[in-house]
Formats: sequence, C-alpha cells, structure tokens
Amino acid sequence: MDGKVILEAHNLTKIYRSFFSRYEVKALDNLNLEVSQGEVFGLLGPNGSGKTTTMKIFMGLINPTSGNALLLGRPPHDVSVKERIGFLPEESYLHKFLNADETLDFYGRLFRMPSSLRRKKADELLDLLGLAWARKRLVREYSKGMMRRLAFAQAIINDPDVIFLDEPTSGLDPLMSRHIKDIILDLKKKGKTIFLSSHLLADVENVCDRVIILHNGVTQKIGAVKDLLTINELSEITVKGLSPELEAKLKEFIRKEGAEMVSVQKPTESLEALFLKTIKDKTPPTGITYDGESPKRSGAGAKPE
Repeated sequence: MDGKVILEAHNLTKIYRSFFSRYEVKALDNLNLEVSQGEVFGLLGPNGSGKTTTMKIFMGLINPTSGNALLLGRPPHDVSVKERIGFLPEESYLHKFLNADETLDFYGRLFRMPSSLRRKKADELLDLLGLAWARKRLVREYSKGMMRRLAFAQAIINDPDVIFLDEPTSGLDPLMSRHIKDIILDLKKKGKTIFLSSHLLADVENVCDRVIILHNGVTQKIGAVKDLLTINELSEITVKGLSPELEAKLKEFIRKEGAEMVSVQKPTESLEALFLKTIKDKTPPTGITYDGESPKRSGAGAKPE
C-alpha cells in the first residue's frame, strides 16, 4: 500500500521450546508483511496459528527466534515507541476495585499525561463508549461488555499512533459491536494504524483494508479484503422487475453467447444489517442500548433510569 510503513516483519520466526528443549513448537514461520499508516490490518487464523505471537513480537513483549520486526521504524522493544501504541488484550485485565474514572486516570498517569488532559480524555471516552452514567461504579460491578468498553477506552487514552486490538468486540451486543467498528473506522480516518485480530470474520470484513490468514504459523493468504473475496469467474447483474418471460429470454441469450447462467436469486443482506434496521426505531436517536442491564442513554452523563 502507499504511505509510510508503520509495521514490518521480515522472515519472522518464533519457536517455543519446552524445558530442557525436549520438544519445540514453531508458532511463526518466516512471516513477511508491511502495514502502512492509516491502514486497518486484520490478522486471521484458527487457535494456535500464531496471531497472538505476532502481536506480542510487534509490541516487544517477546523476542523472535529469528528474523526481525520493526514498529514505527524502530525495534519493538525500544522504549521510545511504547508511548505511541495502544493495546487491547483479548482479556480485559482491569483493577476491579477502581471505578472507570480512576482506571482511566491510572493509565493516563502511565503516559505522564497532565491531570487536566486526563480528565478531558476520560470524559470524552466514557461518553463515546456509553459509560458516563457508570463512571463511579467499581469495575467489579461491570458486566463483561461494560468492562470490554472500558478496556477499549484505556487502549486509546494516550491518542496512540498504532493500536493493537485482540478480539475488540468480544462480549459486546450487536449494537455496541457496530459502534466499536465505527470508532475503529473513525480512528482510521484520523490516520491511526490498527492491527486487529478477531475470530469474528464479519468484523474483519467490515473494517479491515487488508488481511493475512495464518495456519500453523505459516502465511496462507495476504491481500486486500475485496480482492480476496472477489470470485472472478462469476458476474452478478441486479435487475428490478424481472418477469418470468424476460428471465427466459435472458437465459436463452446467455446460452447463445456461450456463457452459462449459474443462478437467479434474490439478493440478501447481512444479519447484522437486518438486526440494526429492525431495532433502529426502538432506540432514541442519541442513545445506545447496552448489555441488557444498563439503561438507555439520551445524553452525556445521563443517569440510570
């Protein structure tokens, strides 16, 4: 892709060895990729395919066995790049005896953010993610979906240039899942680079520019989502008001031209689109329906009903 390269992997290999090296597992095998600024890049694969290993190497949490990785043009373990990244792990590891305000203040302090900026960012993020009404509740009282949204807020409180998201919509209802995907797309518009791993393929298809599919640590496919999903051997023509007589004429014409009409069927929409359309009129224009145990919100800082 055009643009500044933000993440690079060159022949990246990671081998995990047992105690005394009695056996070894190759989690990653000669991975090569480049991710550009402002790109949403998806990391796909079954369990054990090397997705988490790849993320950990890029963030400097583990070292590769061979090959090298670069983050923002520097080695991942370089401390100078740490303040420019955000990370949402698969599990939301948050202190359960802090409330939302205290949690975001804690993470803001890690980045040496001034107190006024910490408060401002906390207000913005809690409102954005529909948690302003519950900002004083202890995290231990949060549902899984609420905790997930707070973890997402901590991942972007430092306004990072690169954001690593591991299963970002895990535990969220369809409404909030769609909202999180919209936030990701908005971050992309702001020039943020997003490295995303998810088992929910619809999420990846909705937001990613390019994806890589790994299996047993080996790259199986890599490319633009649209290119990978396009079936070049088939073409679709959408017609409104097609009568049986016209359909028969079309079939005959196509047959005479040496082509084959594979199927004639009505178009469908995604289940997500149907769900959102169905409940659209049930939700206040500025509100978000949450996990089923929190209220509908009609404005910033709205109180529970």
